[in-house]
Amino acid sequence: MARLDYAGTSTRDRFGVRCMQLHSELWRVTRPDGEVLGYVEQFSDPRGIRFRAKRLVARAKHFLIVGEFWAFDEAVDALR
Repeated sequence: MARLDYAGTSTRDRFGVRCMQLHSELWRVTRPDGEVLGYVEQFSDPRGIRFRAKRLVARAKHFLIVGEFWAFDEAVDALR
């Protein structure tokens, strides 16, 4: 389980989790205690902007895609 004590300047607290924007299209989702739940990545789709929720599988050193969503909040909810 990864925990981060770093608190950046661009964060959003919502529904019991903290979303820290790492760059224009990527957010880290953590619990208030710093436990990393996963990441939300924004990407373009021919039909509009989508959001991909993903978790890091540390042992395998890759990301597991949880799902793709039309709304940021839905992607965050998938990681809770």
